[in-house]
Amino acid sequence: MELSISTKKKAKPIRTKEDVLFTLINYSFFIVITLICAYPFYYLIINSISNNELSSLGQIRFFPEGIHLENYSQVLQLKGLPLAATVSVARTVIGTAATVLASAFLGFMFTQEKMWKRKFWYRFVVITMYFNAGLIPLFITMKTLGLTNSFWVYILPAIVQPFNIILVKTYIESIPKSLQEAAEMDGAGIIQVFFRVILPNCTPILATVAIFSAVGQWNSFQDTLVYITDQSLYSLQYLLYTYINQANSLAQMVKNTSGSLSSIASAATTQTPTSIRMTVSVIVVLPIMFIYPLFQKYFVKGIMLGAVKG
Repeated sequence: MELSISTKKKAKPIRTKEDVLFTLINYSFFIVITLICAYPFYYLIINSISNNELSSLGQIRFFPEGIHLENYSQVLQLKGLPLAATVSVARTVIGTAATVLASAFLGFMFTQEKMWKRKFWYRFVVITMYFNAGLIPLFITMKTLGLTNSFWVYILPAIVQPFNIILVKTYIESIPKSLQEAAEMDGAGIIQVFFRVILPNCTPILATVAIFSAVGQWNSFQDTLVYITDQSLYSLQYLLYTYINQANSLAQMVKNTSGSLSSIASAATTQTPTSIRMTVSVIVVLPIMFIYPLFQKYFVKGIMLGAVKG
């Protein structure tokens, strides 16, 4: 008996007018939401490269006018900005690496039934999400440990993050235990299992933790405000905070440091408080905006698998 193979293509599902209308409304709604979310960043950028006089008057709203890049060349010459950028980059890279490694290792250890008092230590870590001693006891603790006016005050307190540990632990529980058992049968110890078996299989959740940590480290300025008085350790975000508060004096400072160029500079490129605010804001925001797309493909997968067991 010959088998007849149907070559007919599957019929496309019939879409009713209600389906088309729903799709149109759905897409329109999310396009509007996307534009609303993107506009503040767009507004910062077009005002930072437009005619400074028009920008200070609030006349740059949708399209740039009198485009120039002198704001950036002048703002980057402000005292302390390159050093603050170095501090922010260093704390973001080192802090993110330390947080990811600690979250991965603790999340892995909390899945090991042979760990001594495993449940107690896990609950001990998790409870710190809800209770803390407060700002003054925390400052006293940091001062006693010698971390005030130290670069490590940015790194050490942020290494253990209970939320990240929970995500990693839940993700590791979805990895087949047979992988670890096979490695242990071949003579692998707990450290070898962690680095050779667990870490290579945790890329999505570790990328998610890295995004959380990097954004948190880059955007943080309160720790500088509380623990740091040494100007050489100021972070870029804290410097942005001070620049915004001192925009008027900074605009005058830029004019003075421009030397003879300031006397012939037109109103279009002469620094104003508004141009200072806009330019510095863009400088601080852009790096993290470029980093996020690199991890985006892992983010959704990691956050879903790390949040749902099984």
